[in-house]
Amino acid sequence: MTVTQFIGQHEDAVQIALYAFIISSLWLMEVCFSLGITVKKRWQHNKTNLLFIFTALPIQLILTTFVLMIVSWTNSHHWGLINYIPHHQNKWVYYISLFMLMDLCEYVYHVVMHKIDPLWKFHLVHHSDQHVDVSTTVREHPGETCVRTSFQMLWVFLLGPAVSVLVLRQTFQSLFNVLAHTEFRLPPRVNKVVGLIFITPNLHHVHHHYQLPHTDRNYGDVLSIWDRLFGTFGQLDADDTRFGIDTHMDKNITGKFLNILKIPFQKLERPK
Repeated sequence: MTVTQFIGQHEDAVQIALYAFIISSLWLMEVCFSLGITVKKRWQHNKTNLLFIFTALPIQLILTTFVLMIVSWTNSHHWGLINYIPHHQNKWVYYISLFMLMDLCEYVYHVVMHKIDPLWKFHLVHHSDQHVDVSTTVREHPGETCVRTSFQMLWVFLLGPAVSVLVLRQTFQSLFNVLAHTEFRLPPRVNKVVGLIFITPNLHHVHHHYQLPHTDRNYGDVLSIWDRLFGTFGQLDADDTRFGIDTHMDKNITGKFLNILKIPFQKLERPK
């Protein structure tokens, strides 16, 4: 059995292990090097977010089974948009084309979650965190976990990627999602260069600012090129960035796990 085959058969386990390693490493770095917050306060914040792992994992494991079934079907039937792209067995063209198409799909998914109120009510759970750090990565309502994985089924069906592409994509996505939520920001000059192509913590922090129009900026997952192309790119200085969402700034709601779970089922009032 090759490494690719092993990872393909154990994709969930590999992704969970990768997530755990990256989050643990960055969390320790945040504890050691960040100023202005004690370990006790950090843990009180983190444990609320980490509880979402227990609601997401069962859903993720079950639905990913269907994702892999769709991958198997599309590959065996030569179905999907990738079959209309002339790659002629060129793996570079094949992998890069699919990676970019899947990243574009994730950009579309993210925009949809913001623009359709019933979906936004689930997604705002993630945005309601008033202290963005690596633990914010896993702050996802189980309802959004269902929606996100269902969209992934759709993208896989439309594009027809091989399992190896899906694994590669998920690896990069996991890495960039965690890094984007870390407290650490890149130096301005480095961010200016890296941010030409990739979503950096500096850019994603803009997206987590508590007010529009910044909440509707920098939807990108791994690549920032879609935001630049579709006019949703934005920048904001760290001193001007305030995390959270202006409709839900009460920490008695956004700081308690059970209260957070209830948010999507309450009346939504968008700010004027």
